[in-house]
Amino acid sequence: AVVAAVQSARSEGIEPAEIIEKGLAAGMNEVGVMFERGKLFLPHVMMAAGAMEAGVSLLEADMPKDAAKKKLGVIVNGTVEGDVHDIGKSIVSTMLQSAGFEVHDLGRDVPLQDFIDKIKETGAAMVGMSALMTTTLPGQREVIEMLKEQGLRDKVKVMVGGAPATQNWADKIGADCYAENASEAVARAKELLL
Repeated sequence: AVVAAVQSARSEGIEPAEIIEKGLAAGMNEVGVMFERGKLFLPHVMMAAGAMEAGVSLLEADMPKDAAKKKLGVIVNGTVEGDVHDIGKSIVSTMLQSAGFEVHDLGRDVPLQDFIDKIKETGAAMVGMSALMTTTLPGQREVIEMLKEQGLRDKVKVMVGGAPATQNWADKIGADCYAENASEAVARAKELLL
């Protein structure tokens, strides 16, 4: 059904980014909310994520070829250690990619040093960190401290997100920005990197 809906939207001339943002990501956000409320379970979430990926892969062919070559910037993204939530983070990665960024998604439960290693390896200009539990939020602060210790903080913008994260938290730990959702993450990345 998702593939059919994407094909229908394409045939109506709707832009790929809009299909992803207002269709696929919006649907996936809804699935995430229902999962958090206990109305859906992990198998449903996995099916929805698979459906979203199928929809996105259909749209990749429509993305401007030069956009694929000319990346806006390199971003490392992941969910911090101890946290296995990754729906929101995956949507953010997809949206950033469709906006033209080169995204290295480290997945979930990412050891903090892995963020640093991937930044060094890719020359990333930004790191995005998600935390969905108050107990894992401090991981975001620790990565910022590690960036300082390793002399990288001035070269890398830091974006934080996740249900317990707030603009206040971002300010407190010295992050460059906070994004509440995927659309906001793309807007913030463009503000900071372009």
